Amino acid sequence: MSYLLKIAFKNMFRSKLRTLVSIVAIAFGVMIVVFARGLIVGMVDKVFADHIHYNSGHIKIIDRDYQMRERLLTLNYPVDGLGGRGVEEMIAAMEALDKVELVIPRLKFGALVSTGDKLVSMSGWGVDPEQELAFTDLENKLVEGRMVRPGEQAVVMGTALLKKINRQVGDKVTIVFNTAFGSVKGVTFTIVGRLESGLKLLNEMVFFLPLDQAQTLLEMEDQATELLLVASDPKLVPQVLPEVKTFLAAAGEAGRYLALSYRETSDLIPLMDLSELMFSYVYLIIVLLSCVVVVNTMIMIIRERTREIGMMAALGLEGKNILQLFVIEGAFMGIAGSLVGAVLGHLITAYLGKVGFDYGEALSAMDAEVLFDTMFYPVASVGNAVFAFLLGVIVVTLACLFPARRAARLQPTEAMRAGQ
Repeated sequence: MSYLLKIAFKNMFRSKLRTLVSIVAIAFGVMIVVFARGLIVGMVDKVFADHIHYNSGHIKIIDRDYQMRERLLTLNYPVDGLGGRGVEEMIAAMEALDKVELVIPRLKFGALVSTGDKLVSMSGWGVDPEQELAFTDLENKLVEGRMVRPGEQAVVMGTALLKKINRQVGDKVTIVFNTAFGSVKGVTFTIVGRLESGLKLLNEMVFFLPLDQAQTLLEMEDQATELLLVASDPKLVPQVLPEVKTFLAAAGEAGRYLALSYRETSDLIPLMDLSELMFSYVYLIIVLLSCVVVVNTMIMIIRERTREIGMMAALGLEGKNILQLFVIEGAFMGIAGSLVGAVLGHLITAYLGKVGFDYGEALSAMDAEVLFDTMFYPVASVGNAVFAFLLGVIVVTLACLFPARRAARLQPTEAMRAGQ
């Protein structure tokens, strides 16, 4: 075998230009695979993270009747604790469940601001500032000012929303909303922070205020519209969810409250799963296209070496050894090209992972309620580069079997006669 390895390695340099073209083709295909896989992983991870942070947590608890009316931001179906004893007691009980790290209350409601010539609709989120900053990436999105604090009549808004209402950080704004009892109320808040986000929901629709202020103003003391449970690891959700449902059933609240995993509260997540599956086949097709050059090169090499193949067979080299010789030669090209492609792809993905891609214009017509960030950051990982390298080597080596088998089947006398 070592003899065949030496011959195969030397044969690579007999036609340097063809070998180089083959290696470049393989490298390009593998590089595209590394980058495309990094981009898809980055996009999927971001969609999952944004959905978990700003919609569902790992597990979402809401009133059963609220589920069908959630888009209306109704206050008629709150989470008001176990037996109506208040949400604080319920939060404390759920935080004691195994593998539950945080229970985050949110109180969402519809609101309006008048700019003089038009009314701007918004969505208010009453939140616990400390928990929100600990769980989400809001701190990274705060480009001016600060987050709201408990007890203060203040709000934080997105850049686009501030532009709509002609306000800036430090200004005051009067917001009109309905309380839980249907009465109309107008309250003046101080704008203490500005968010800049690729999520249209945060940038254009949502304003944050302290949970205690929202509960008081909306006449919903110790209530919320939803509770988000955060597990120590998203992979633990299939274990934690049954425990939460058992807890609610034991408390006599199974008929009232729904406990939903993050996968049950998004239409995008199934699409992301499907896209990952589809792209697995795309990666293979890309490498196969690169193999066309390699196979063509091997066929030309075999034709040029027909007489040489006949002489090797006449000297006692078996067909399987000839097969191995050309497969090894193809494998060497596959290794060289895949290695170069994997390294280049990793470096390019790492660079673009810092810069990102802004699809703001392309996704400008997307509904603000769809949690899809317009900034994509490819994920560069050694595992991704190794995957693409192995895929390239394996597919190229297998592709070389066809021309190699053709060489192995040549009869010595016919090969030597054909090579004359």
